Amino acid sequence: MTLHHNCEGFTRRDCLRLGLAGLFGGGLAGALRSTASAAVNPARQAKACILIWMDGGPSHYETFDPKPDAPQEFRGQFDALATKTPGVHFSQHMRRLASISDKFAVVRSIRHDQGNHGAGNHYMMTGAPPRIPVGCGAFVSYHPSLGSAVARECGAPPGLPAYFSMPEMSRSGGPNFLGARYAPFVVEENPENPNFRVRDVAIPRELTEGRFQGRKDLRKLVDRMQRIQDDAAADPVRDIDQFYQQGYSLVLSKDAQKAFDIHSEPAKTRERYGRTGFGQRALLARRLVEAGVPFITLYDGGWDHHTDLFNAFNKRMPAWDNTVATLVEDLSERGLLDTTMVIALGEFGRTPQINKDAGRDHWSNAMSVLFAGGGTPGGQAVGATDPKGFAAIERVLSPENFVSTIYTKLGIDPDKMYYTHEGRPVHLVSDPTPIRELMA
Repeated sequence: MTLHHNCEGFTRRDCLRLGLAGLFGGGLAGALRSTASAAVNPARQAKACILIWMDGGPSHYETFDPKPDAPQEFRGQFDALATKTPGVHFSQHMRRLASISDKFAVVRSIRHDQGNHGAGNHYMMTGAPPRIPVGCGAFVSYHPSLGSAVARECGAPPGLPAYFSMPEMSRSGGPNFLGARYAPFVVEENPENPNFRVRDVAIPRELTEGRFQGRKDLRKLVDRMQRIQDDAAADPVRDIDQFYQQGYSLVLSKDAQKAFDIHSEPAKTRERYGRTGFGQRALLARRLVEAGVPFITLYDGGWDHHTDLFNAFNKRMPAWDNTVATLVEDLSERGLLDTTMVIALGEFGRTPQINKDAGRDHWSNAMSVLFAGGGTPGGQAVGATDPKGFAAIERVLSPENFVSTIYTKLGIDPDKMYYTHEGRPVHLVSDPTPIRELMA
């Protein structure tokens, strides 16, 4: 599997070294600590969200906000491409998405003041700016992520977690004070591999049904012995038993087995998504939505193009464009796009002027976001940046507006009050105003 780094060189292995794997991406015993479904808000417009996280900060110039009339040192090497939406242009590699631009909106005017990866990631993943300055490579968690809050409020379908992240978790994609039960279940395995299997979902091949049951019974015996030793009124082991039971239930769940059986997809469908790790994860995300999972993050690293941006885009963008367009089309064809959001973004945009290394650096004054489904009116570009792409100047929006839009569409009140472990009240989002152009 290709490992994508940002400019600080962080990968999932760094996260593991920091001891975060047990909390954020461990086995199902932690991820499945709560599966009870929440009450459904009848006002909700969407039932699920697929968040494509373009880690590193994708260039808005070379994706959804080209500047063909700007000087060469700003506009770059690519031409602007007319889309199906009159007057709206994308960069030249976004051909498939340009052809279906009536199915989604592009927001061009979100901005913030957190110009490093750690802080920008946190702000866009949570709708809450970091409370203190943080380093570019920091793993920041001051507030629950979108996925964790959705898992808590929307609940999980039978036999499956409510929140997935593939193939890793964004550094601010965790639950913070909501607790590990709302951390994502991380699917590290590549669905493109012929022997793809998700750990903890199937009984290991080396175990027969009888041996598995035997190990389960042995676990019960060990727990019972531990209880005899513990002379305490509160019995944490009993809670652990419940978590393990949920894990066992998922291992034996036919619904889980079916959702992860990507090999049952027609070869034509798999080819349509693209025979890449990203393409097959997008297809798996669609299958999870069909199974009732409310939130899936597709972590897509490697967008931190300080150097050689144009060669990198020439190699990457045709396949990326195809996969995202196919996901939107496939959901639409199956009648799922009306209730499923597909969103693509990173932590910020890139600098207006191309640097000496043929790249662009961090830039949080402007960025572009693709927003499809869940009742979102398509065929529109919301907001605008100035002629050279320096800053959002029309319909200026914040990360809070973006996050509040997702919550509102899912029937979650973005103004809801949470309480930390210390009992301190915290609004889910400080500004609960959604982006009105994206609402049905």
